[in-house]
Amino acid sequence: MSVFSKIPEDRVIYRGKSFFLIRDAFPVSPGHTLIISNEEKTDFFQLDEDERGELTELIITARKLIERELSPDGYNIGMNCGETAGQTVMHFHCHVIPRYSGDMENPRGGIRHCISGKGYY
Repeated sequence: MSVFSKIPEDRVIYRGKSFFLIRDAFPVSPGHTLIISNEEKTDFFQLDEDERGELTELIITARKLIERELSPDGYNIGMNCGETAGQTVMHFHCHVIPRYSGDMENPRGGIRHCISGKGYY
């Protein structure tokens, strides 16, 4: 059983047909939100067509929920698929990470920084 299956209902900030949203327990930035599948599917590649469509809608929903409270200047949206990619919980979840001007010295390269030295080009 996944740790996500044990999340108390009072942490859920939105529930869709196939997913629910929570604030990340270890946020990268204020407002960091997770979109988690109701069913234990390992990663994005196990989602069916309907789930992928709903996921797109819920990324927009997550942004709206974040912007009710905060004013980010940008976003990183990401999924780790497989241990080699850094996935530690083998239950599908998508990170919606608000970014703020000045939260790092030079954000150029964004997610390319997941491999040391590849973010600068």
